[in-house]
Amino acid sequence: FAMMSRTVRGGLLALALLLAWRAEDAAEACSCSPAHPQQAFCNADVVIRAKLVERQEVDVGNDIYGNPVKQIKFGVKQIKMFKGPTQDIEAIYTPPSSAMCGVSLQANGKEYLITGGKLNADGTLHVTLCDFIELWESTSATQKKSLTQRYEMGCDCKITRCTSIPCLISSPSECLWTDWVMEKAVYGQQAKHFACIKRSDDSCAWYRGVAPPKKDFMDIEDP
Repeated sequence: FAMMSRTVRGGLLALALLLAWRAEDAAEACSCSPAHPQQAFCNADVVIRAKLVERQEVDVGNDIYGNPVKQIKFGVKQIKMFKGPTQDIEAIYTPPSSAMCGVSLQANGKEYLITGGKLNADGTLHVTLCDFIELWESTSATQKKSLTQRYEMGCDCKITRCTSIPCLISSPSECLWTDWVMEKAVYGQQAKHFACIKRSDDSCAWYRGVAPPKKDFMDIEDP
């Protein structure tokens, strides 16, 4: 009986480990590197402030085996467009699970900053976990201001994410993003309060604050 108990326990442990491995494998099915909000802005097809007013699961076609492909459709009430087409965005689509890079959003009138996404030829906007999407109330004053003035000024710059010390840049046109190594946070002070701006000599440097940048400035002015 004791041997059987050990066998059963061993089998249950093996099953638990297998299920944990499969869960981890599924969670890792969606993989992408975090992007600084400025990078997300510069790479985005669409950047809007919007209120999500409706959520429904819809069929968007069939896969190669003929099975229906599901997406979550959010009805959108656009408040302001910072970047994108001339017509308003009326809906966004995302995969139904995080393992497929789907974004979990609240369709209860909450306002979001939606930065990124893929705008299709038919005008539909698709977003994933790899895009920068934040509750509007959670965005900093600098981020809000940068959507109309700062970020575009640095789209020719490159933001290099530092994941371990030492960190190096390969050209003066790069800004080193150190939130992870300094704060152990993906979106820390540099993401919330800084923008990487091109200077008059074509080099790039971090600029902090909501006041308009000077014609020339040095890193030491805004550490």
